[in-house]
Amino acid sequence: LMRNVIKNTIMEKNDSYAIIEARDGDEAVSLYKKEKPHLVTMDITMERKIGVDAAREILEFDPHARIIMVTSLGQEKMLSECVKVGVRDYIVKPFSKDRILSSISHALDQ
Repeated sequence: LMRNVIKNTIMEKNDSYAIIEARDGDEAVSLYKKEKPHLVTMDITMERKIGVDAAREILEFDPHARIIMVTSLGQEKMLSECVKVGVRDYIVKPFSKDRILSSISHALDQ
């Protein structure tokens, strides 16, 4: 559900973006290496590879990767680890469209 909210918010702002979706952390890393997108949004909690591990692997492959982590309240420890490995920003669920767009703008401007 949250992935669709983010996707729809981005498409409302600019429908020329290509959006690639992964089912789990392993696929996210694999798709990043293949497609090299301008921006990644990923949940901290994913199957097969948690968000911090996927982010770390992507950033080892591409230190300039722009990653925004999506998290729930109560995941501060994992979020702190994500920031340490180089995640650019984070969005706490539930989130507003304005927060999504602000975070994307911030990540792309860095």
